[in-house]
Amino acid sequence: MGKVLEGPGMELFNKWGIYTPHHTVISTVDQLESLVHSNRWMRESKMVVKAHEALGSRMKLGLVKIDLDIDGVGKAAKEMLGRDVNGLIISQVIISEMIPHKEEYYLAVTSTREGAQILMAQFGGIEVESNWEKVKRISVEVGDKPSDESLEKLAKDAGFKGDMVEKMKKFASRLFECYDNEDGTYMEINPLTINPADGKLCALDAVILLDNDARFRHPDWNFSFASEFGRAYTEDEKAILEIDSRVKGSVKLIEIPGGEVALLPAGGGASVFYSDAVVNLGGTLANYAEYSGDPPAWAVEALTDKVCSLPGIKHIIVGGAIANFTDVKATFTGIIAAFRKAKSEGKLEGVKIWVRRGGPNEAVGLEFMRRLADEGFDIHVFDRYTPLTDIVKFALKGEGN
Repeated sequence: MGKVLEGPGMELFNKWGIYTPHHTVISTVDQLESLVHSNRWMRESKMVVKAHEALGSRMKLGLVKIDLDIDGVGKAAKEMLGRDVNGLIISQVIISEMIPHKEEYYLAVTSTREGAQILMAQFGGIEVESNWEKVKRISVEVGDKPSDESLEKLAKDAGFKGDMVEKMKKFASRLFECYDNEDGTYMEINPLTINPADGKLCALDAVILLDNDARFRHPDWNFSFASEFGRAYTEDEKAILEIDSRVKGSVKLIEIPGGEVALLPAGGGASVFYSDAVVNLGGTLANYAEYSGDPPAWAVEALTDKVCSLPGIKHIIVGGAIANFTDVKATFTGIIAAFRKAKSEGKLEGVKIWVRRGGPNEAVGLEFMRRLADEGFDIHVFDRYTPLTDIVKFALKGEGN
């Protein structure tokens, strides 16, 4: 699941006929002059400036400025760009047309186990959280679409009357189409309002989560997903995200500065087991990582190279349960190639490697790993008969090796 920032999120909305304010994203104040010259709305409208980052409570943090002219936009952008917010450096701001309004509404689509829910309320903004029980909703089963009748009833149940029923029905239908066709997991508009200039419903904000593993189906996704950890992605994390977007299976990496134990687990379940075991035994994690779904050896090699490059690590744990279809020999071929490269570059000096795995071609794969000891690697290899997390105990407590 990946979060889309507001600017590209509004572009997705526009693609599906969802009306948003005029907007643009900048990374330097120097860009303003040419943008003002080429965008009439920036010369004729009051504007809003917001930090274009994956941050909550931007208003409370002083990262939203409203009712601005051109000079005010420049001043606000200059104040925000480069600001450090708990380790996250503001690198972009979004400038949007200010839409004067009195009423605010709420509309969202979210995935459920059975399909999806469409949520609607005749109030929006900060009122939604304090009145959550008053938000109305309907369910849509997997593979289905909401009927006009169900959307009309939802709008009426939410308290809309007159022509607002038809407007909300059509807007909700478009939002669901966007969600369904763009592999959404969550889409929220808060607030949704009426633009007094033309009487149309307008989405003043866009909160969008998509299935980032579906990127191969969407060649027009020309945006990067926002980091989910309150900071920008590192260059190595971006490199793995790019690889993950175009391979069969999956490779993942998140760096955790200062840790001594690097993880290279096979599958998300193993990553949780190993992370918990490291923390439980007093160790410090250097990263989150996983490879799963039988990715190609070159992708696993690239992931391993990034893991070996983590600073200050003392252990690398290569572990997993007994695979059903991931070829242990093939994936280990990629890992071994990266280990050899890292060693030749001096990256594994003083680092111990711990391996536990089972699955197709495990005997050959494990034997290849054991042979690395003959090349000077400090490596300890275990098969399926060793309990999954015992290698963490061996590494951190010096037992069993």
